[in-house]
Amino acid sequence: MATTTAPENAPSAAKGAKGEAKRKQSNWRGGGGGGDGGQGQKRKRKEVFIYGNYRNYYGYRIDRNVDEDPRLKIFKREWFESKDCLDIGCNQGLVTIGLAAKFKCQSILGVDIDSGKRIVINFVKLFSCYTDPDLVMLGLIETANWNLRRMSRLHKVAVENTKAHKSSDSPSESCLEKAAPEISNGDISNGNHHDIFEVVSFRRENFVDSMCTSSEQYDTIVCLSVTKWIHLNWGDDGIITLFVKIWRLLRPGGVFIMEPQPWTSYRRNRLVSEVAKENFNTILIHPDKFREILLDKIGFRSVEVVTGKLVGAVTGFDRPIEVYHK
Repeated sequence: MATTTAPENAPSAAKGAKGEAKRKQSNWRGGGGGGDGGQGQKRKRKEVFIYGNYRNYYGYRIDRNVDEDPRLKIFKREWFESKDCLDIGCNQGLVTIGLAAKFKCQSILGVDIDSGKRIVINFVKLFSCYTDPDLVMLGLIETANWNLRRMSRLHKVAVENTKAHKSSDSPSESCLEKAAPEISNGDISNGNHHDIFEVVSFRRENFVDSMCTSSEQYDTIVCLSVTKWIHLNWGDDGIITLFVKIWRLLRPGGVFIMEPQPWTSYRRNRLVSEVAKENFNTILIHPDKFREILLDKIGFRSVEVVTGKLVGAVTGFDRPIEVYHK
């Protein structure tokens, strides 16, 4: 039976756990700065996202000229339709919701470490048709749940507009058309989405360090642009723990979809915290070794690379996506 508890023989993530205090201290950089005679203003602290939990991540990752996340265009329906799915590192939940909307998942859970930092969403800029013009402070999982609620509202508006045969230039419909690609990354006009709250859920969780026993099992597990951050924060032990937990959580015949960052990306982010710097210098399992480990050590029976380049992704994010079969 699959469980979220690491196996007895699997390396622990202890090294990363010991560095938790350092990671928290490194979440913010900068400090006070004084000018001549002590009259200088304090320097504004720069927020550092040590887990890759960036605000507005999808905004600079995806070309704004495309109508949906380019990764969803290359995913196969058979991996998700009527399947129980898990999205590790879901961020604001846009891909999670998009997968459910486009491929009709039976269930999908999005988890994120969501370190407690607050992200600012300018509701006027994004969704001025529906919301108060104030700036609202939300964490990642809170934002994911907000996006889920908004998805439901957009669907209701679409259904009402269809029934009323309103013209395409009506205010509510125009707002729907503008917001839908950003929220759902998929077709929200289909009436089958009335039970989206029963399909999608979000949970704050440190997937690597979580030691709670669980009987959860999944048909498909997605891990997109997350491995680097686990590797930098928990080292080689952390990446092995990740792979073993995924294996145990997958049902026989299950699918693991991974978008690993290249080593050059590690190098660019190695100074994000003291822990990341230390781990970067001791990492032995580079990303180009992941495939060998997953097949020969973890036990996946096959792998396919579904793309070598993503059309619609901005430069630096057109990474290969690997699909492993249990």
